[in-house]
Amino acid sequence: MICGSSLEELNGTDSDCSDEVGIVVNVGGIRQILYGDILNRYPETRLAELLTCLAGGYDAIFSLCDDYDPGKREFYFDRDPDAFKCIIEVYYYGEVHMKKGICPMCFKNEMEFWKVDLCFLDDCCKSHLSEKKEELEEIARRVQTILDDLGVDTSVSRWKRFQKYLWKFMEKPESSFPARVTAVLSFLFILISSIVMCVGTIPELQVEDSEGNHIEHPTLDNIETACIGWFTLEYVLRLISSPNKLHFALSFMNIIDVLAILPFYVSLILTHLGASMMELTNVQQAVQALRIMRIARIFKLARHSSGLQTLTYALKSSFKELGLLLMYLAVGIFVFSALGYTMEQSHPDTLFKSIPQSFWWAIITMTTVGYGDIYPKTTLGKLNAATSFLCGVIAIALPIHPIINNFVKYYNKQRVLETATKHELELMELHSSGGDLRGSKEVSEDVSIWSHLKASHSDTFIPALSKEKPHRTRLQSCK
Repeated sequence: MICGSSLEELNGTDSDCSDEVGIVVNVGGIRQILYGDILNRYPETRLAELLTCLAGGYDAIFSLCDDYDPGKREFYFDRDPDAFKCIIEVYYYGEVHMKKGICPMCFKNEMEFWKVDLCFLDDCCKSHLSEKKEELEEIARRVQTILDDLGVDTSVSRWKRFQKYLWKFMEKPESSFPARVTAVLSFLFILISSIVMCVGTIPELQVEDSEGNHIEHPTLDNIETACIGWFTLEYVLRLISSPNKLHFALSFMNIIDVLAILPFYVSLILTHLGASMMELTNVQQAVQALRIMRIARIFKLARHSSGLQTLTYALKSSFKELGLLLMYLAVGIFVFSALGYTMEQSHPDTLFKSIPQSFWWAIITMTTVGYGDIYPKTTLGKLNAATSFLCGVIAIALPIHPIINNFVKYYNKQRVLETATKHELELMELHSSGGDLRGSKEVSEDVSIWSHLKASHSDTFIPALSKEKPHRTRLQSCK
């Protein structure tokens, strides 16, 4: 509180405060003296407004700080002192660097409190802020999805409610026991179909048709038909229940589903109708080519395996490292194949007929495969081969560590997001009066609370639980 001073005394100190005389700022118990010529470099910030706030009286003072001591001309702030040490650098260096160990979203809130624009934050620190913001948005989406699943909107039509239930049943195995059983059945059908595709190519298990050609056993063909029927039913149900049909159709995994189903029906059409439009040989070749496309169904396993999904995202985030590997290998293949062709021309029985033909030798050598169908016979050619596979080993080993780091980083991030989502739901349940998230009233309240949390960009739900900020005295600020 202001210790026995009048507004006239405060106004009298205003001119001194705006001159070269420094003001004392106490942030979380850490005192610093700041001068007007430094603060006026950024007049729109909170610290610069302290230079002229005394003329406005009590209201102006306490709109900027938590407490003020007119005898010491000391302003008290109940804020993070470590973050303040970073933010104060903008007045001296024109940029802000975030220290390691400070929460990026909390630091963003501190910058907003001190009215320092985010454009002063260095680029190296903005990446951490963007990553944290994406994590909070992901948590928000997960919590909102769970709340939507728990809540039942009676205002929508019966078809919409059935569509939502069917979507949960097909897409979210954890939603119920029948959904979990359906997911296991789908996984088994994928395995059975893949096994049948492989077993059907064994000559001993094939039969001859009327023309003497080897075809798959009818039993295996019937099993394949049953699997395709299940895949078709599954895809149609998921398409019908999808809230966004266009996004569903263009999704990568759903395209894989179509590629796994389509060859069966195209082969069926060509077998029954193609013979009348083209030669039987061409029809059989087309059917055989389409049957090879059945290998796409093995990628359907990624839908039921979080490990495969994590590996896919890790590879996507490692495109830069993989691109460098391919570029390095491409340069090495070109150089060593040209050298190998040149060095082997002196040998009468050379296997290097041309530089493009030598590309194959360079590829299998740098990747340490070494089939032995092409090999050097001269001494210089052997030295060139030794250098090429040593460079290949180094090239392949270089991106392994970054890819593994990306995999571990993404896997740990998913675990953290799952834990954070459960934590937010537990806090919502504690906040609700009845402690039951399944009631529509409580769910709507929790949704509004979560919206408030997301808008504030806070990394914890606790600030949303308290409606008023308790006022802290100067003594409490100095602790």
